[in-house]
Amino acid sequence: MNDKKYSKNLLIVTIIISVVVGSFAGGVTGFLAGTFFSVDIGNILSNFGWDNNQNSSLFGIRERSGDKLSVEQIVVNATPAVVSIVATKEVTQYNQTGSIFPFEDWFNFNSPFGWQLPQYQVPQQGPQTEIQQIGAGTGFIISSDGLVLTNKHVVDDQAATYTVTLSDDTSYEAEVLGRDPFNDLAILKIAASDLPILSLGDSESINIGESVVAIGFALGEYSNTVTTGIVSGLSRDVVAGNGLSSEKLEGVIQTDTAINPGNSGGPLINMYGEVIGINTAVNREGQLIGFAIPINGAKQMVNGVKEFGRIVRPYMGVRYVMINEAMAIENKLAVDYGALVARGQNMTELAVIPGSPADKAGIVENDIILEIEGVKLENDNTLAKLIANYQPGDKIEVKLYHRGEYQDVNVVLEEYQE
Repeated sequence: MNDKKYSKNLLIVTIIISVVVGSFAGGVTGFLAGTFFSVDIGNILSNFGWDNNQNSSLFGIRERSGDKLSVEQIVVNATPAVVSIVATKEVTQYNQTGSIFPFEDWFNFNSPFGWQLPQYQVPQQGPQTEIQQIGAGTGFIISSDGLVLTNKHVVDDQAATYTVTLSDDTSYEAEVLGRDPFNDLAILKIAASDLPILSLGDSESINIGESVVAIGFALGEYSNTVTTGIVSGLSRDVVAGNGLSSEKLEGVIQTDTAINPGNSGGPLINMYGEVIGINTAVNREGQLIGFAIPINGAKQMVNGVKEFGRIVRPYMGVRYVMINEAMAIENKLAVDYGALVARGQNMTELAVIPGSPADKAGIVENDIILEIEGVKLENDNTLAKLIANYQPGDKIEVKLYHRGEYQDVNVVLEEYQE
């Protein structure tokens, strides 16, 4: 009995000593390894060809230099350069009341089912007109001498007058220098100097998940409304419209930052205080799904305006649909990439514009544009994006799949005339 008790106590003591010695040995080993054998994972990766200084990481994140700012700092710095844009126009006035039931006012006639009698408007005697506000949006100053960037749909009425109001309530009548024919962008000029400006960032360095700030005149009346969120998607293709007209926007930034009516044309700012996008549209079927045009797409337009006093855009003259693998399989296409030359939804929207550079080069409907100067059209390399890299007058080599054969044609780009 005593032997059994002795053996049991010996086993317990042995276990305790093992645990203590093991812990001590592990700690000493860890200390020695950390002190004498510490390694830099970046140095190990560099031995396999990894560049520690490149602008990306193992997970595809583009790194940035410089200090990030707080939201408060961004707002303080950016607000003076964010402006309100109001559109006014002379409109015909009508009487407010008129009814198919002539005694409605006397009897206060209303339907018990909640609907009202049909109303009609009676024009006043003689030509009665009045200047009225017909729209409002946001913009931001990009040069101290008064250049303002905004959305095209904010200033699309060529018969309207536009007024730009600064954060200090100073107002200027604005001249629309140009409306981008291929993007929802426009640029205005006001007669002012020494204005605060926003710096333009690089929309190619955006990461999904990074924080962003939007500033704008929500609903056209709440000045300098600030919302925050993240970049929730990149390179989206969307069709934006107001029910009367629509426009396809390629390669836009998706964000969950709240973008309300009136915010259109305002800046989407990263945490370094740089504009990376121009807020342009929102999907009302979802929750906080907004879109912004990448700022890099606006830089060429801005440079053209500064140099020529107008927007200068190269023009090819085709409508197209980008091909993907699913589309190629469904339609039994010979290739699974490129731009299929196709007409629009309406019969008047021709696939190839008569007299355009594409028409002169012999490009026809159902051709597939495969390459521009050796660069394949796929994924992010859309036709519009590649054409934007050239100037009017440039001759580009275009590879086509034309009626079952591969062809190379030369297209001389022209300046788009609005």
